[in-house]
Amino acid sequence: MFQNVTLAQAIQEAEKLLRNHGVPEPRLDAELLLRHVLGRDRAWLLARLRESLDEAVKERFDSVLERRAAREPIQYITGSQEFWGLDFAVTRDTLVPRPETELIVETVLRDLGSSGKSGRQQTIIDLCSGSGCIAVSLAHELPAARFFATDASEAAIGMARENARRHDVAGRIRFLTGDLFGPLQELDLAGRVDVIASNPPYIAAADRDALQPEVRDFEPAMALFAGPEGTELHRRIIEGAPEFLAPDGSLIMEMGIGQAEALSEMVRQSGAFGPPEIVKDLAGIDRLIVAKIK
Repeated sequence: MFQNVTLAQAIQEAEKLLRNHGVPEPRLDAELLLRHVLGRDRAWLLARLRESLDEAVKERFDSVLERRAAREPIQYITGSQEFWGLDFAVTRDTLVPRPETELIVETVLRDLGSSGKSGRQQTIIDLCSGSGCIAVSLAHELPAARFFATDASEAAIGMARENARRHDVAGRIRFLTGDLFGPLQELDLAGRVDVIASNPPYIAAADRDALQPEVRDFEPAMALFAGPEGTELHRRIIEGAPEFLAPDGSLIMEMGIGQAEALSEMVRQSGAFGPPEIVKDLAGIDRLIVAKIK
């Protein structure tokens, strides 16, 4: 694609290519991808923009640009995504961790700190764990806690285990493959769990075509779509959580835009929880629902 060009020119041409393919932030992605193939940080790149692009690097750069121009998420190309200040390995077997999901980690920490549970070992379940970003981040923050993480995808659980090893918390997280609470039934956890956290699939099947190509065409459908309403997994979690939660235990779930009212009604109808709390993200969007056992 590029011949006898400087690093600066390569970035400019890459930006043009990505813009022509509708990539939302073409300049940023062009620079990130060049840094990725070079294995260098931004300071190194900025100091050498007038240097020529090596032929071998050019070929690798062309290859990753083609992938990004096809709208493959940049995180799948680089194989990593930062979450809660930690670097997570990601593949197409898992969702790309989103910044807004960090609100789950923040809310769990707030809940445990304000409830008097911090004076003993806490037990935390992460349902629909995916890359393991929630369980691993919490384990990094809570060195005395124990964790159980489940996902229906065996490949996702394998990636979560890798991330736990990467951040030295694998010994405190038990990863299990299966449907929601199913793998936990034989573990003597009934009435002993302090927090159940989850970022379940919550996109309605009818909304598929409205998604960005990066999401629709590359991220795993089983981690995105819940069914006709988008709240089917939430309903099942609300129904199953009371069996596992200790007195004053909390259920904390991420949700989609416009789902707060329906999920609040599910919580109220369950009869097991007190009044639900809705937590907004930095954009002012209803992002989490929090329900405490009565």
